Amino acid sequence: MTKNAMPPSMKLPKAVGLLGGGVIGGAWAARFLLSGVNVKLYDPAPGAADAVLKMVNDARRAYKKLGMSLPAREGTMTLVDTVEEAVRDVDLVQESIPERLDLKHKLLQKATRAAVPDLLICSSTSGFMPSELQDGVAHPERVIVAHPFNPVYLLPLVELCGGPRAPVSALQRAAEFFRAIGMHTLIMRKEIGGFIANRIQEAIWRECLWLVKDDIATPEECDDAISYSFGLRLAIKGPFHSGGGGEALRKGLESWPPELRGLWTNFPAPEHDQAFVDKLAALQDARTDKSTSVELLAKRDECLVGILQTLRAADFGAGRSYTLWEEALRAQAAK
Repeated sequence: MTKNAMPPSMKLPKAVGLLGGGVIGGAWAARFLLSGVNVKLYDPAPGAADAVLKMVNDARRAYKKLGMSLPAREGTMTLVDTVEEAVRDVDLVQESIPERLDLKHKLLQKATRAAVPDLLICSSTSGFMPSELQDGVAHPERVIVAHPFNPVYLLPLVELCGGPRAPVSALQRAAEFFRAIGMHTLIMRKEIGGFIANRIQEAIWRECLWLVKDDIATPEECDDAISYSFGLRLAIKGPFHSGGGGEALRKGLESWPPELRGLWTNFPAPEHDQAFVDKLAALQDARTDKSTSVELLAKRDECLVGILQTLRAADFGAGRSYTLWEEALRAQAAK
């Protein structure tokens, strides 16, 4: 069994508490609910529940296109009025509020005071390290980062990071919960800003900013350069996933020393002065692909489903996550 395989005996959490139902929190809700897990949602924003239910419908439609056999019984969502209610009688808490450390501290301190001592409290943060979130909370050893990617209901990766205070056992417990809802878990050995995937993603973003700033390419051309070439390949293989083992990697590194040591890329980001921001905005307005945010999100899901269908048919990569998830869901239903 691989570290991310979901054995048929794996037990789904009965209920989770979600703190925040925005873009990330709502997508978490969709993944949990459609796995048959009950959700207690705390989000005082007007219309939060309706927005979450829309995402659940989007996810249900995407899974249907993927050919997923979902549980006959979906989870139920309960909108609660307080943080204390959200963390009571649940197996896991997932926080997904805006990226402001003061807001997260206030919420996590309230949640950890109200929760039983061993309840795992996870944050979806993409910018704060666990050691920053753990300051001032009760039982900081159970507050960890569980960083997903949007849309959470389609992209299976979740990065788990506990920092120096959280034991490995807390990360392993969290990994079991997330694998039971079809996630592919990466348990980090130590904390670092941006975790793993965002640091890789940001390196590409910084280089694109330089290409635009130096008048080498437009934003549209940078997007096309990725979407029509290695972006398609990245769904199948990462930079180290070349086959042939260590000897093949050694030969590859030996054949590319001039490029690796040269100045093909710019590592610091260019200064975001007003002139550069204005330039980016003007070039973005001049794009030929005029789509609204709503249209792009719908197209994003449609295209992701198509890629995942292909990967699922090949039983490879992110597609295999869905095969394992479906097998676990069927085993649960059989019980």
